[in-house]
Amino acid sequence: MTSRIKGLMRTCECGVLDASDLGKEVTLCGWINKYRNLGGLHFVDLRDKTGLIQLSFEEFLKNSGSSEIFKDFSHEAVIKATGVIGMRPESAKNKEMKTGEIELVVKEVKILSPCDRHELPFIPTSQKEATEDLRLKYRYLDLRTNKLQNILKLRSDVSSRARKALLNENFIEVETPILYKSTPEGARDYLVPSRVHPGQVYALPQSPQTLKQLLMIGGTDRYFQIAKCFRDEDLRIDRQPEFTQIDIEVSFCELEYIKNLSRMLMASVFDIEEDKLNFQTISYKDCLDLYGSDKPDTRFGLIHQNFTELFLNSDFSVFKSIAEKNGLIKGIFLSSDVGELSRKDIDGLANVVKPYGGKGVAFFKVIGDEVSGGISKFITEEMRVAFAKKQEGKSGIWLFSADSEKSKAHACMDAVRKFLGNKFELHSDSYNFLWVDNFPLFEWDEETSQLIPMHHPFTMPSKDNLEAFLTGKPEELKEMTAECYDVVCNGYELASGSLRIFDPRIQERMFELLGLTPDEAKEKFGFFIEALKYGTPPHGGIAFGLDRIIMLLAKSDNIKDVVAFPKTTSASDLMSNCPSQPVDGQFEELGISIIKKD
Repeated sequence: MTSRIKGLMRTCECGVLDASDLGKEVTLCGWINKYRNLGGLHFVDLRDKTGLIQLSFEEFLKNSGSSEIFKDFSHEAVIKATGVIGMRPESAKNKEMKTGEIELVVKEVKILSPCDRHELPFIPTSQKEATEDLRLKYRYLDLRTNKLQNILKLRSDVSSRARKALLNENFIEVETPILYKSTPEGARDYLVPSRVHPGQVYALPQSPQTLKQLLMIGGTDRYFQIAKCFRDEDLRIDRQPEFTQIDIEVSFCELEYIKNLSRMLMASVFDIEEDKLNFQTISYKDCLDLYGSDKPDTRFGLIHQNFTELFLNSDFSVFKSIAEKNGLIKGIFLSSDVGELSRKDIDGLANVVKPYGGKGVAFFKVIGDEVSGGISKFITEEMRVAFAKKQEGKSGIWLFSADSEKSKAHACMDAVRKFLGNKFELHSDSYNFLWVDNFPLFEWDEETSQLIPMHHPFTMPSKDNLEAFLTGKPEELKEMTAECYDVVCNGYELASGSLRIFDPRIQERMFELLGLTPDEAKEKFGFFIEALKYGTPPHGGIAFGLDRIIMLLAKSDNIKDVVAFPKTTSASDLMSNCPSQPVDGQFEELGISIIKKD
């Protein structure tokens, strides 16, 4: 790892040396990981991002005749040491370390930067881990850990592999503006006031959606960008207010090309041979029916079963009422050879489904032909036979979620499935990719009786539905599907994309169905609508979430681990204390006044 370019203070890094370097004179720089004074014998474990090496100071003391410098040795002080690589005494060798057989016999040492040992908030390499808030406040200290340095390196490598794969496919990388026009992408924009144009604002892009489509209209043909995007939305463990995506757009493509490109890119990024990549295709509807989620983890079973019709004539009035209202009753069978749930576990499932609107989880147990517990008294012989067909001759427990709102029943049963997968450690150490397609084009807002786009308003309706799209009434189009797709892996949505509208007539109809008047559409998208009129190639694209890809590769469940300087779940930066108040006069210069909320 030694640089070919001259001018560094060191000749090599700490962790790259071994017994083959005996007798070499080297200069090393790094942080003091540990200092030991053993009755006049002084040792330092010196650390940089490549690892540790032991320094011994007998030679230095002979040459200098002074031990004064050791008074300023402390954890995390930065030093420079020059000496010769020697062999450690046999009793001091550490076979677990690459550098464990050797040490640097120091001739010269200099403290480059002291560390205030009394104020140091925490020792980065300590076995006692600091709280997350403390680590975020002093992120630069936390970044000294092997874990985070390895993740930063991984992130760099993944970006490089993605670039190489796309460049080899004749894509070109184009940077699009950060200061741009507000366009609806399903979340709130971050706005930037303009001083030059008082009362007007830029928006930080939620994605470069219209821009990359304009690049296709401009003849770019195949575009990609590792793009920074911004969304002012409630945060989760896998979401940050600013995030990075591998953004892609292609002219003259069929859906098959985007699918094959996605497979190739994921094989490159995850460093898996393409023919060994598990990349299944599943429809959005099947995802919900089988897993209750459009981003399921398919590394384990526990498939959902629909029992709505079975309970239609049941004596269990709660489920019967839901079935009569055209609701949804879903069940999961947990066989005894997978795991056993205690009564405490079963009662605790109410807390698992509560965040998703569930009031509890019904159940009954099965041993052979006998049912017991929970709602077993409502299970007739005919029903028992129907359940037995799904059990494959095994004993176990049936768990149920039911609601008149189908989305709630799906979400609650999904939460139960995830809970069971985690509790019984059912996840294999593999990457199961899904290509999820046939998404709905719209969602229906019951309060406003209005269509809203499932993804964004530039998504092409399914080709088989175009005539209905152009002539149908909004309420008749609720079930219409789109030329839209996601890439999912191990329970995370990694990418989303679609074939785009390239016909001005279809785009204008889309805005009309979404409730935009011609004047409103022109105000928001006039430049784009006009561009479509001047010869637009059929095109499509997809955007992969780089942060989530790194989470999977780093085997982390927290997105903060894979971002160099992350925000908290309240979208604040504890290290720099942002967002912060502007300096005096900035609001006035921008013509902004603040309305304080009660």
